[in-house]
Amino acid sequence: MPAKKRRNARLKLQPLFYRRYLYFEKVKLIPEPPRTDGNYRAYKREHLQQLRFVRRCRDLGFTVDQVRELLQLSLQSERDCSGVDRIAAKHLMGVERKIADLKSLAAELRRIKRRCPGNRTIADCRILEALSPGNASRRGLGSAPAG
Repeated sequence: MPAKKRRNARLKLQPLFYRRYLYFEKVKLIPEPPRTDGNYRAYKREHLQQLRFVRRCRDLGFTVDQVRELLQLSLQSERDCSGVDRIAAKHLMGVERKIADLKSLAAELRRIKRRCPGNRTIADCRILEALSPGNASRRGLGSAPAG
């Protein structure tokens, strides 16, 4: 077996990794790798490095457009990194906003949970009462509409 084929065999992608790669190819984040004579994708280390970078960015919540811009900036090694900083700062603001929303949600759920010790009947459940719009009667929640 030629050295190139052996190297590509070592770089064989796991099924989930492969599906992600195909998705990132489809949205044009990662270039399609060259093909072998048998029409198989010939992945190189550079492809896997790009894939890992994209996956890490996506795992951290960067949008596809932000990742695309980060990839483009990463190719301009002599340029200052203010563009990267701008993208990270904008993303951080969004993350901090989500954290504040989640903290507010957690406080509301704790407040609702304190209203019901969990030893009542469903008909007297204070959690369902608190979740009902306007704390109106819960009649009909989870059941078919009367007709």
